[in-house]
Amino acid sequence: MKWEKVKLGDVCIKIGSGATPKGGSTVYIKKGIAFIRSQNVYNLYFDFSGLVFINEEAAKKLNGVTIEKNDILLNITGDSVARTCLAPEELLPARVNQHVAIVRPDKNILNPIFLNYYLASPDMQSRMLGLAVGKGASRNAMTKEMIASFKVPCPSLDIQNKIVNILKPYDDLIENNQNQIKLLEEAAQRLYKEWFVDFRFPGYEDTKFIDGIPDGWKVRPLSEIFDFIRGKSYASKELVDQGGVIMINLKNIKAFGGYKRNVEKRFIGKFKDEQKILAGDIVMGVTDMTKERRLVGYVAIIPNLGETAIFSMDLIKLIPKTVTRGYLYTTMLYGEYSKRISLLANGVNVLHLKPDAMMGITMLVPSEIIMEQYEHKFELYRQKIELLQTQCNIFTEARERLLPKLMSGEIEV
Repeated sequence: MKWEKVKLGDVCIKIGSGATPKGGSTVYIKKGIAFIRSQNVYNLYFDFSGLVFINEEAAKKLNGVTIEKNDILLNITGDSVARTCLAPEELLPARVNQHVAIVRPDKNILNPIFLNYYLASPDMQSRMLGLAVGKGASRNAMTKEMIASFKVPCPSLDIQNKIVNILKPYDDLIENNQNQIKLLEEAAQRLYKEWFVDFRFPGYEDTKFIDGIPDGWKVRPLSEIFDFIRGKSYASKELVDQGGVIMINLKNIKAFGGYKRNVEKRFIGKFKDEQKILAGDIVMGVTDMTKERRLVGYVAIIPNLGETAIFSMDLIKLIPKTVTRGYLYTTMLYGEYSKRISLLANGVNVLHLKPDAMMGITMLVPSEIIMEQYEHKFELYRQKIELLQTQCNIFTEARERLLPKLMSGEIEV
């Protein structure tokens, strides 16, 4: 079925990018009005990690880029150009920075959810990426004029709503799983704090404390806690779309820790056995292009990928020696060791961490019995989270198979 196409600029109330508040990152605060940046925007998904906030005064100066309900967020510069999602309603009245455009269609003509699905469709993503390449010198970029000129399908609102009703249940399932994952992660963090910050571990009532440390626990340098192995360096010609082996890379590290799926590369070159990565292994970022040090020093646990995988030179693999995997991982994240380690990285445009520089930092090592008990509880959380993430992948793949067929009219509604 052929649908009428219209220019986006003719059916939108607003198309425009945001701005950075005066003072840049120095005005960010822990709580306040949400300030959305390009790293928060993914296709059909808003990433809350790394979300920052600004105060009322800074927000007032950005009133012209205030987010409204069902606004579409479209990345317009850099490597994340063309990524698109709906603004989360719970963040209203948020503001956006200059790397994100607000696309606000006339709801009497275009259902914003339908339009967002179309912008995220493979055909439209390919078109936007093709237009953005080479614009803006060294950075990919899309202008307001380019966005306004996009021709988009405009079937009747009835058809638009039917398509939304087919696709949205997948988004709802994904969102429900993500909410459950968030609750499990918060529970894991509370458990860590209870046992290893407040020292309310099993049997603490009968434990003797010496200089504030439970008897039998030790303080050791990281050089005695784990060994590390460097990742594989590669040339762009060794990366392919299909075949080869999975290559875990810096993009697989979430901002401030955790594993991000579906951004793995594929590698066809040679590698050493020690550069293989298995489910349950811990990797740490050792480079970073973000000023906020969101990746360097932060860790992720590799999920079950179902095939051979290696890891890139931007990562190191941590091999625990005197602690359990769960204790090492959660101490890095919840004990703020990753934050401390990230401060050791240096560089002008790209931050680099020399792994040897962190090995003198000391870490508290609990007794073996406490670590074993903690490992059991941590694994229960980790396995539940991984199962939910796998389900999210299945729902996402199902939605992505339907999306282009619905948007092209191949499947009639």
